[in-house]
Amino acid sequence: MAYYRQVGAVPPKRHTQHRTPEGGLYYEELMGEEGFSSDSSLLYHRNIPSAIVDSTVWELPDLTTEANHPLRPRHLKLHELFPGEEWKSNDVVTGRRLVLGNSDVRISYVVAGEASPLYRNSIGDECVYIESGEGVVETVFGVLPFRQGDYVILPRATTHRWVPDGPVRAYAIEANSHITPPKRYLSKYGQLLEHAPYCERDLHGPTEPLLVEGTDVEVLIKHRGSTGIVGTRFVYPQHPFDVVGWDGCLYPYTFNVSDFEPITGRVHQPPPVHQVFEGDNFVVCNFVPRKVDYHPLSIPVPYYHSNVDSDEVMFYCGGDYEARKGSGIGQGSISLHPGGHSHGPQPGAYERSIGVEFFDELAVMVDTFRPLELGEGGRAAEDPNYAWTWAGRGPK
Repeated sequence: MAYYRQVGAVPPKRHTQHRTPEGGLYYEELMGEEGFSSDSSLLYHRNIPSAIVDSTVWELPDLTTEANHPLRPRHLKLHELFPGEEWKSNDVVTGRRLVLGNSDVRISYVVAGEASPLYRNSIGDECVYIESGEGVVETVFGVLPFRQGDYVILPRATTHRWVPDGPVRAYAIEANSHITPPKRYLSKYGQLLEHAPYCERDLHGPTEPLLVEGTDVEVLIKHRGSTGIVGTRFVYPQHPFDVVGWDGCLYPYTFNVSDFEPITGRVHQPPPVHQVFEGDNFVVCNFVPRKVDYHPLSIPVPYYHSNVDSDEVMFYCGGDYEARKGSGIGQGSISLHPGGHSHGPQPGAYERSIGVEFFDELAVMVDTFRPLELGEGGRAAEDPNYAWTWAGRGPK
């Protein structure tokens, strides 16, 4: 991100002595991306960050996927995955159910009410969208408050813990890469440019160190193995939240969807104007309440389109989505429109949108450049009739 921040006490020069009030040394840790040739931060620990006293297997939940074959558009009702009060015993990390995934990105959903274990994803960055609820994410960098509409961006290998204040609905996008603002929004030095739909003032990082005492502390780690993604449980002799200060350009932060300034025009604008983040082989966009096309002959809903290089995943998380009326899609729904299928508004929506001046809709879209497969959560939440809603009937 290249947006510099300093929190807590750091020495005047990098890689020099930083002493405790008693005269001992703090332990400097460089956390850096791309072989220390890209963004990084320096963290100063009270204890040696490499010290562990145990390492055991953490059995991950079901991460298997099935191909979208035969090819069809899908409607997944995520709110059906956590009926009743099951959420009360879930946490945002171990309670996730895999909805869709490929070799670049995995999309999961969870409703949670419990604090999570300490957790570190060493596969890639996480972008967790908060559909509803609030709380804090405790991290090695400090505390991040979150609320409804926040994207919580957690860099790869950030040790953290989710602490909800009541029920939280979370839509987790886990990359095998880093997740950043789109390059076209950034100057060559990393500043968000004037045409970007948000700026550094909208990004909120930790503001003070989080110092926690404790011994023999467990941390769950998701990492790469010879058979794919695997889990390990480390035990640290002292609590890893022992950082007295840090500085740099790599840290967790939140961005609220209400701070996204939509780009509109006289005629319908293409999906890239809605982009908010990107990772390797996927992008994240959001559709927010906005004025719509104002050409006298405009048709405000999307034209029918074939995104020939991508699968398109839309998570409907607020408002009234004009293009999907009559399809059964509502709050908490996902539509999957795969490459190879031309998609667009439901019957009647094209005509109804003429003359409309404002769309009150909220959706998070992920476009992937490799085909998505269905996880166990996606298979469990599917509406089997969605594929036929444009024609009004299914197979004979």
